[in-house]
Amino acid sequence: MNGSCPAHAPAAARVVLISPYELGRQPFNLAQPAAWFARAHIDAACIDLSQQKLDPATFAHAGYVAIYLGMHTATRIAAAALPKIRELAPQARIAAFGLYAPVNAAWLKTLGVEAIFGGESEPDLLAWVQSGVAPADTLVRRDRITFLVPERRGLPALQRYASLILTDGAQKITGFAEASRGCKHLCRHCPVVPVYEGKFRIVPVETVMADIAQQIEAGAQHISFGDPDFLNGPTHALKVAAALHARFPALTWDATIKIEHLLNHAGLLPQLRQCGLLFIVTAVESVDDAILDRLAKGHTRAGFEAALAHCRTLGIALAPTFVPFTPWTTLAGYRDLLATLLRLHLVEAVPPVQLAIRLLVPQGSHLLHLTDFAAQVGAFDEAMLGYPWQTDDPRVDALQAGIMAWVMGAEKNALPRAEVFAGIWARTHAALGETAPPLDPAQFGDVIPHHSEPWYCCAEPTDTQLASF
Repeated sequence: MNGSCPAHAPAAARVVLISPYELGRQPFNLAQPAAWFARAHIDAACIDLSQQKLDPATFAHAGYVAIYLGMHTATRIAAAALPKIRELAPQARIAAFGLYAPVNAAWLKTLGVEAIFGGESEPDLLAWVQSGVAPADTLVRRDRITFLVPERRGLPALQRYASLILTDGAQKITGFAEASRGCKHLCRHCPVVPVYEGKFRIVPVETVMADIAQQIEAGAQHISFGDPDFLNGPTHALKVAAALHARFPALTWDATIKIEHLLNHAGLLPQLRQCGLLFIVTAVESVDDAILDRLAKGHTRAGFEAALAHCRTLGIALAPTFVPFTPWTTLAGYRDLLATLLRLHLVEAVPPVQLAIRLLVPQGSHLLHLTDFAAQVGAFDEAMLGYPWQTDDPRVDALQAGIMAWVMGAEKNALPRAEVFAGIWARTHAALGETAPPLDPAQFGDVIPHHSEPWYCCAEPTDTQLASF
């Protein structure tokens, strides 16, 4: 490991790197720039607002603050935190980087952010600090950079982040690695697309392995890959998996993979399973082919079901994620989604929050390339950081709000997934004016390995997340 962000960081640092929130993961996207600053012998401190508070001592002599905006939730938290950051470090110059920085550049400038970086931001962050000159325009770098072994020692311990929960309830400390950045696909609703525009960059196998090794030394018993899609580069993915299994043969891991890749590279899945792949997160989004076409997902309902069957044959659990509420969602269509989860025995495999999510349309979204949709949305709303929309049926919008409230309340009370699903099932049929058919628990399916923090990235920040400052 390198020399920045050590276990006992100096009370004050020249650069402060902040992550508001990153899905319960120890943030790679602080650890990577921290390594770049370490190589340049620049003091840097890391703060993860999901686990830490804004400490005045850390900011006492900060000349530069760089905030990682990898997702909508993080961006909302950052906006709320900026006044406090400015109060703690009135002399500091502030930058934002990550997927949600370039698309929100104009808005961020109004908040006092002087430099905006996207894509492979590390060289530009370093140049900003070394030169003291902010770029006149937003910089989005898509060319290849040298990935360093991430510097994680200044971050909270892995034990404080999301853990793996096994089918018997046992938990494993989880490390989080990235083998690539960006994505070669152009799904219209995806926040990766406006920044990377179909490009992706691989992290060298030896760098990935060194990062995983240091996390295992720190206690990791399972690795979760945070790549937008692990099979964007299938040859690279196989090399990473093989190297991981050769060095740590008992280690399990999970990854995010598109349905399209699960079908096109079905022959690779047995090898990945042999190398320790435990489960796959896959963005199914919808079981309505017309909606899938509008989202440019590259798969169909039938393709999803075929991929699920193949993974089950191999003993790989599939954890689908959804964006069930879109401008094209109907009450009958939503009921069909729930019925499909029952038929496919997936109730226990889907975190209930996945059944409550409403489509987010941020700045730069390729959904706005759909002429009819662009004409349907309202003016960009800076309060919500998105374009507002409604369905043609106000009952759908009301159902989504009701289900989200139910799911959030159920999560606070730690209700089991089956019980939460039953509440969603009843509310959906009530919205249709129907009596909900009785549920057969035999259709709920098996509990699968999953993370202790549900995987989703387009929700409003919670009171707990805002309490860090």
